[in-house]
Amino acid sequence: MTNLTTSSAATTWTTKNRIGIALAVLYAVANIPTVLIPAGNDDGPPFAVGLICTILAVVATAAGVVAWRQGSRSAARLAAASLIVITLSALPAFFLDVPAAVKVLAAVGVLLMVAIVTLVFSGAPGEARA
Repeated sequence: MTNLTTSSAATTWTTKNRIGIALAVLYAVANIPTVLIPAGNDDGPPFAVGLICTILAVVATAAGVVAWRQGSRSAARLAAASLIVITLSALPAFFLDVPAAVKVLAAVGVLLMVAIVTLVFSGAPGEARA
């Protein structure tokens, strides 16, 4: 008879990881109200994109909290993946005729996302990464 239960030990996060997870949660919370941006406005995303970003932001928030509290690498990956998709939805701002402030906000989001992913997935020197 085989044992179907798996044992997954909680990850001990480094300070860099904790900073990255905290930033991920804050970035996700900041993206929750995306659905409230007026869809008829030329500067905002279409309603469907805003709705998807809001749903992914809620998922990323919950996953970030689980990653922080339980040391779950899977939850950290889910939070990062959700935030990457949210950030990708902002990339059309660079190619459309939108105000400069929207382009700056999109650029800050991309840079913040790169920093978050780098911090969340940085390990201790010599540690194997999963």
